[in-house]
This record gives sequence, C-alpha cells and structure tokens, in this order.
Amino acid sequence: MKLLRDLLDRQAPLFEKGGRLERLYPLWEAQDTFLYTPGEVTRSDPHVRDALDMKRLMMTVVIALAGCIYMALHNTGYQAHLAIAAGAPPLDVWQTDVMRWLGLPFAPDDAWACLAHGALYYGPVLAVTFAVGGLWEALFAGVRGHEINEGFLVTGMLLPLTLPATIPLWQVALGISFGVVVGKEIFGGTGMNVLNPALTARAFLFFAYPAEMSGDAIWIAAGTAPDGVSGATVLALATEQGLSGVTGTVSPWQAFTGWMPGSMGETSVLACLAGAAVLVGTGVGSWRIMASVTVGTLGTAWLLNAVGSATNPFFEVTPLWHYLLGGWAFGTVYMATDPVSGPSTPGGHYAYGFLIGLLVVLIRVVNPAYPEGMMLAILFMNLFAPLIDYVAIQANVRRRRARHAG
Repeated sequence: MKLLRDLLDRQAPLFEKGGRLERLYPLWEAQDTFLYTPGEVTRSDPHVRDALDMKRLMMTVVIALAGCIYMALHNTGYQAHLAIAAGAPPLDVWQTDVMRWLGLPFAPDDAWACLAHGALYYGPVLAVTFAVGGLWEALFAGVRGHEINEGFLVTGMLLPLTLPATIPLWQVALGISFGVVVGKEIFGGTGMNVLNPALTARAFLFFAYPAEMSGDAIWIAAGTAPDGVSGATVLALATEQGLSGVTGTVSPWQAFTGWMPGSMGETSVLACLAGAAVLVGTGVGSWRIMASVTVGTLGTAWLLNAVGSATNPFFEVTPLWHYLLGGWAFGTVYMATDPVSGPSTPGGHYAYGFLIGLLVVLIRVVNPAYPEGMMLAILFMNLFAPLIDYVAIQANVRRRRARHAG
C-alpha cells in the first residue's frame, strides 16, 4: 500500500494547479480520495474533527444497500427460472446464451444459477448507470473546476434497484442523464439539488416510457416475447379486486421476504429493514423520517378502510399490505431519508415523513391509474422540504422568545 501511495504522490503535481494535466484534477482527486482518506487539514481555528467524511458516509449507504442488491440478483434470476420451469422457453437473448455457455441450469432452487442469471440483467444496468452518470459528473466538475462529488455513488447504486430487469439500456442512459443534469447539476450539484436525483431519473423514465417501466404491469421472467412475460403487479390487482386480489396472489411472508416480481431491488421488505438498521445505527439515516412515514401510512390506510368505497376496492387494502407491497419500504429507508432533498430540522423530519406516508396511500388508493405512489409522494414532499424547515425554525424562534420574554 505504501508503494501505491508513493506512486500517487509522485504523479500528483501533474494534476494540481499549474500542472500539465490540471484540467483532469477532478478525476485525479476522485480516485485518490476513494482509495485513501484525504490528508488535508485546516490551517486555523476552529478545528472540526470527525472520522466520517463524505465518501465514507456514502459508502455506509452502499453497505446498507447490500441486501437489496443481493435480492436484485437472486430474485431476478429466480423469477426467470420460475417462468422457464412453468413451460416458457428461454429467450434467444444473450443472457440465456451465457447461461447455456456456462452450463448453469435454469433451476429456481439453484441459488448460484439464480444469482448468475440475475447478474446478467442487473450488471449491465448498473454499468450503464455509472458510465453515463459518471461522465456527466466528470464533465460538470471539469467545467466548474471542482472535485467530483461523492453523491453520485449512492445515486448510481439506487437507480438500477428501482428499475425493471428488462428495461432497454439506452433508456437507462437517458434516465440517469436526466436525473444527474436536470435533477442535480442545474441546481449547482450535490448539496444544492431540490429533488432526489435517483427518483428524478426514475420519474422521467416512468412518464417518458411507461410501457417499459413497472407501472401497472411488470416483467416477470424470460418468456416467449422480446420483452419477457408481463403480468399485473399486486398493487394493480388491488385497484381491480381489492384485498382479495392481494391475498389471492401473494402471501404476507412472500411479500415480506421479496420473492415475487417487481423492480429489481425493491421487492424485499426484509432487506430494506436490514438496511434501515445500518443507517439508523450509524446515524446516517433519520429514524424520525422512517417512523413518521410508517405512522402516516398507518393512519391514512386505517381511515380509508373505515370510510370504504362501493366503487373503489383499493379502499379495502390494509396498512400491512401497503407496507409490504411496491416500493414503500425501499422509498422509506433509502429515498425519503436523503439528507439533501429532505428537511434538516428534527421537527421537520416528523412532518415530512408523516406527509409522505399520507400521500403515498392517497395516490395509491384515490388514483387507481397509478397504483404505486411512493415515488411521487417523496418527490412532491422534496419540493416542500425548505418550507417545512422554515416553519420548524420559526416555531422554535417563537418558543425561545416566549421563554425569555420580559
């Protein structure tokens, strides 16, 4: 490791101010600080010492995503093998060709085969996301003359997990381009963005290319058509059949563990809970937001259950199923807790989370044309996060004035 450090130090003057490769400094700094903790120190008082820099904070989020990444690999391959086992022939596409070349069986009970097959879908989406998004990050950093920000590491990991397995790679490139450029860079980059970039990218793809995205129909597995076998999501069935459509399709345990069709990394509530434990335990994610989303969802779903509807069977769906289905858990743990696009005050966390929980149920139930709702609820509340912080701060100011009056 000392040999590598010495090598990097000898090359550093080429990229620093006045060096022949000065314009490439953002790329140099990104790889150097990724490998080693930055050596810069403050030159004057006050000194703030903290072992957690931005890159390590982002790595904590990536570690918290490990369970969802595992499910993106295993469950994607598992769903493909289930369909093939049921009689659907493998597609004549490169994923199945590679599986045959490797001599791996299309067997749902073979974990390694499922992981390998899932990786052939998830890996290219992840690679395109990082290649295209990283290019935009480097371009804007070079033009502005600042370092490549670490925030894209998390954005690049989150977006593929929210996408269906069969999304065309050119659409992935367009989506991450929109999320990085329009969702973040035009506002000034990481720390200045109003909206969550990963959700902005997914929203763009959903409304621009609804046929390829998981709206009310989802890719299930390899099948007989170029786009695979599509079927209604459980949430879509709830809009038509209510609670019976949910319970007749999937068991609570199956929904909790995530062994069902859906976006690649969003199906497992169990994996999201493991990630929540990491984020809350390290102080990186706000437990106040997570708890408030849970309470808001619970209260709104119970209220709609009590009101009922003769024409909308989705009113019957209980709070438990709202928790278990769709992107609720993934959005609550990883998207709603984004420290940049969410409020910064502790009191604001409660209001922000509660309103997300309320809105996701309203969007799901009252608008049957869009049975998911979590993405729109978070993006909508991103816009109100500054206002929530303002109200929370002014309320604190008023309390202080009252305490010290006279």
